[in-house]
Amino acid sequence: MKRVFPIIIVLISLSLTGIILIQINWFKNQLLIQQERFIDRVDKAGLDVAEDLSKHVMSGGMKLGARRPGFQLLPNDLSFSISRMPTISDRYTIGDIQSKLVKAFNKEGLENLRFEFAVTSNSDDFVVEMQSEHFDKESADTTHFRRRVIPIIPESGSNFDGLLANEHLFIIIPDFKSQVWQSLTWMIVFSVLFTVIIIAAFYITVRTMLNQKKMSEIKSDFINNMTHEFKTPLATISLAVDALKNDKVINDKAKWQYFNNIIKDENKRMNKHVETILQAALMEKQEFRLNLVPVHIHEILTQIADNYQLQLQEKNGKIELLLNATNDTVTVDEVHFTNILSNLIDNAIKYSNENLVVKLVTHRTARHFIIQVQDNGIGMSKETVKRIFEKFYRAHTGNIHNVKGFGLGMSYVKSVIDAHKGKIRVESTLGKGSTFTIEVPLNLAEE
Repeated sequence: MKRVFPIIIVLISLSLTGIILIQINWFKNQLLIQQERFIDRVDKAGLDVAEDLSKHVMSGGMKLGARRPGFQLLPNDLSFSISRMPTISDRYTIGDIQSKLVKAFNKEGLENLRFEFAVTSNSDDFVVEMQSEHFDKESADTTHFRRRVIPIIPESGSNFDGLLANEHLFIIIPDFKSQVWQSLTWMIVFSVLFTVIIIAAFYITVRTMLNQKKMSEIKSDFINNMTHEFKTPLATISLAVDALKNDKVINDKAKWQYFNNIIKDENKRMNKHVETILQAALMEKQEFRLNLVPVHIHEILTQIADNYQLQLQEKNGKIELLLNATNDTVTVDEVHFTNILSNLIDNAIKYSNENLVVKLVTHRTARHFIIQVQDNGIGMSKETVKRIFEKFYRAHTGNIHNVKGFGLGMSYVKSVIDAHKGKIRVESTLGKGSTFTIEVPLNLAEE
């Protein structure tokens, strides 16, 4: 696993980098393609409008007639006329052309296109006949706009058939690239979304692998601890059984009783370990049920304090009871709640030096009953505080077996508190001690 894991990380990282680079390259190509399509659609729409304008404007000319009075060499009804080519401005307003362009662009799928236009005469100098409001302003920005010039050619069959275009339709697309990007909005959004999903999947995969690696190490540690915890009582029982076979021990009732008690005590110790492991399994499956009854928390704390007097004497320690709650009746599971308080006090004694002082503090609020277990022990690092309630996790103090246990006690405490819909938090300073605070809701039975 140690060798495979870095390889997997490298391969996934390379794959993800490759996907992102391909996406970037695809975006660049797609932008160029979309720009060409954009221009083609603008040209097509412009040609449609120019063709429509030529149909209506070139349908006839303006006639100018002249007739002389008096002597006439020509018939009276004979007149001559001079035709002048009509212009776009003679037949259409700016609003008319704007409307035609909008309809043409909509037809080509350019519904929200921003554009400016002008109609010019005299193809040599491009004299502006009519223009949109911001045409001059946008045409000055030669960096960002894209210009299209479309000749308005007389329609075949008109009076001016065969003439060159005398007018041109100018179309300016301001912020051309910006508008092209806007047309790719949804494509970009989905592409980015899928890339984010891939990155998230990569992150979850790596995180899961790291968690699995950590759990594997913790479980290995747990197995080592469990082996040690069972090996010691088994060895003690084995020695006691051998001693019971000795004739001197058989004939001495006191010695026989002594070794018999050792076997019983070690057997109880192993049964307690087995119960702890089975209890943890039930907690993980959430199959345990609470037997909620009103209990007096102060009585439980006093009883637990008495039970640990021998362990406290070994470390020249003491327990101080600061039972400030006026009403100590709380609806909880008496067995489980007694166990978790016992676990907290047991940990305070285990992880401490000489002259230990454990303070058990209680007080009551309108909604919660609060219990604090304070000690002046060795304390915990920030990493240990973060992981103290993790299953199988144990705070090491040098030798892995210098403190007995499987790393299940605090996980059990957290599970019981959660089952009671309460909260537990820990504050600790390395070398100065720790404080565990439990909050139990007073209306638990009603919930």
